[in-house]
Amino acid sequence: MFKKLFGSSEPKEEKILPWQPLSDVSQLTTIEEQSKTKTQIIFKHSTRCGISSMVMKQFVSAYDVELNADLYYLDLLRYRDVSNEIGYKFQVMHQSPQLLVIKNGVAVAHASHGAINDMTLEQFV
Repeated sequence: MFKKLFGSSEPKEEKILPWQPLSDVSQLTTIEEQSKTKTQIIFKHSTRCGISSMVMKQFVSAYDVELNADLYYLDLLRYRDVSNEIGYKFQVMHQSPQLLVIKNGVAVAHASHGAINDMTLEQFV
């Protein structure tokens, strides 16, 4: 009964995603090239935003680690220049949080805020 009310005292196993840190503008050329053979996904996250943190937790929880895509994480406050270049290179207006799906060198889908977790990423792989 107490476990139902207060939750289990046993720690939950945290899901680890195969994030690749995105911290340099030069990586965008690599992402563009690799997208010609494998879907590339970029998650832009604001570490100071509660909404961004909530969306990130939901994304991690729902993400299928078997998905055949490369997954990049961008701390957009720390690497603002990379975030700006993503907007220019892939022609997507900046949002935070934001998820971009890159295929064949272009952004084929993007979403921000709660819409991120409504995306069906499997359709882009």
